[in-house]
Amino acid sequence: MQKSSKRGFALLVILIYSNLSLAQCAMCRAAIESEGNKVKAEAVNDGIVYLMLIPYILVAVGGWFAYRLFRQKKS
Repeated sequence: MQKSSKRGFALLVILIYSNLSLAQCAMCRAAIESEGNKVKAEAVNDGIVYLMLIPYILVAVGGWFAYRLFRQKKS
């Protein structure tokens, strides 16, 4: 398998399973669901996912700038 196809496969797997993952810890989930308010539980889960995504986006943007800088120096 070529390097680019391995990366593409890994990206595809990550994108598919990211929607299936649950971002809440067990204690948060138990505390929220014990109240019986599913809308509130979903809102807390969405907030955790949102907070988790920000550092990944910042690292990706920094990596993109580093890659671009490296490519400019190389050529």
